[in-house]
Amino acid sequence: QVQLAESGGGLVQAGGSLRLSCAASRSILSTNVMGWYRQTPGKQRELVASITSGGSTHYAESVKGRFTISRDIARNTVYLQMNSLEPEDTAVYYCNADFWPRNYWGQGTQVTVSS
Repeated sequence: QVQLAESGGGLVQAGGSLRLSCAASRSILSTNVMGWYRQTPGKQRELVASITSGGSTHYAESVKGRFTISRDIARNTVYLQMNSLEPEDTAVYYCNADFWPRNYWGQGTQVTVSS
């Protein structure tokens, strides 16, 4: 198992940027798929971006070109750089670690984008 600690959320104007961090309690980034998800009330949690143990990345179409997922293996930390933020990006963002057949989740960090 692993604990995930998220930080970096906040309030930002449309067009602004935020950088989310997800610190894992142990070294897993080189062995497990990591992902960022987001969720708003009444809406299904959706995948925003993911990065495999080999460094391959995937992005939701809605954020492609604006968000970048990266990692610092030495610091056991995954990042989500969010640029050109839009009000539609407002959500609670969750870090996820894939330990098939189950997932581990961070506590979530609120991102609010004002128009």
